[in-house]
Amino acid sequence: MIDEKLHKKFNKAVDFVNDYTEPLPADLLLKLYAYYKIANKNFDHPGSKTPLINAFKANALIQAKNISIEEAMQSYIKLVDIEIRMKE
Repeated sequence: MIDEKLHKKFNKAVDFVNDYTEPLPADLLLKLYAYYKIANKNFDHPGSKTPLINAFKANALIQAKNISIEEAMQSYIKLVDIEIRMKE
């Protein structure tokens, strides 16, 4: 069972990223994508119409495949805090 406090922090971090208006580096977005998908147990194929983007997304998921849901949430939160919030 996922800690409710962790789940709330994760959702706040997701909302922060969704509301963020400045451009973010592609490598950061791919990491966030992979952690988000793992945290939400969503392993559907990437839905981009661009094959290259799908390949990058699939690669990001493969690189993060051995982490737990909790680790994915924690990693997402940490990336948002370090790479986005602290640079504002």
